[in-house]
Amino acid sequence: MQLERILHSQGFGSRKICRSLIRHGEVSVNGEVHDFPFTEFDTDNFTFTVRGEDWQFREKAYLMINKPAHYECSHKPQHHPSVFSLLPAPLLERGVQCVGRLDEDTTGLLLLSDDGQFIHRMSSPKWKAPKVYQVTAKHPLEEAQVQALLQGVQLLDEPAPVAALAAEVVSEHVLHLTLAEGKYHQVKRMLAAVSNRVEALKRIRIGNLDLPEDLAAGEWRWLDAEMLEAVLPVRQP
Repeated sequence: MQLERILHSQGFGSRKICRSLIRHGEVSVNGEVHDFPFTEFDTDNFTFTVRGEDWQFREKAYLMINKPAHYECSHKPQHHPSVFSLLPAPLLERGVQCVGRLDEDTTGLLLLSDDGQFIHRMSSPKWKAPKVYQVTAKHPLEEAQVQALLQGVQLLDEPAPVAALAAEVVSEHVLHLTLAEGKYHQVKRMLAAVSNRVEALKRIRIGNLDLPEDLAAGEWRWLDAEMLEAVLPVRQP
């Protein structure tokens, strides 16, 4: 693929802008400046540098971010900054989207991608990736509340009771709740249905992918092949 097309595909602007970056000596490969836009490169495991920053060619973008509180999962936020403001410009130019959403006050593991098929698969009710939330409850957790969450609670505007896949009490006020769905304010509504209240909420796992302990709030990371495999849901019968 031509160097100009590589930069364009990776979100560095229009073909004209990418051509200008190259001609002005701002792009290098293996430490060598390349100022001819039409040089051909094999994109397998291809890395390049733009204005001193290293990038690896990726046909599709798959990444995770440790979402901080008070950020909105929208390109047009209304009351708080957008989670997209935490990403570098090339990823925004590529059009990455949130794979599902987290409420503005919910923190933790959030996936983003520019792969429409991946986003659809992760969001479709035919495919389910269990999600684990760390719930900090206002009142001490009682065994009866935990059992009710597992058996199913009736939520307003839902035709049938909604149940958790698993509920592990971590401490008096902390619960790890596993859900297969992502209904509106689901965790908060489920805790309210058992006469408790969510004080803090953090998503710590999607499928078999855990939020890395060394990924600080507001930081993002590419998903490697192993991570991507871990997060992919299975089709439900």
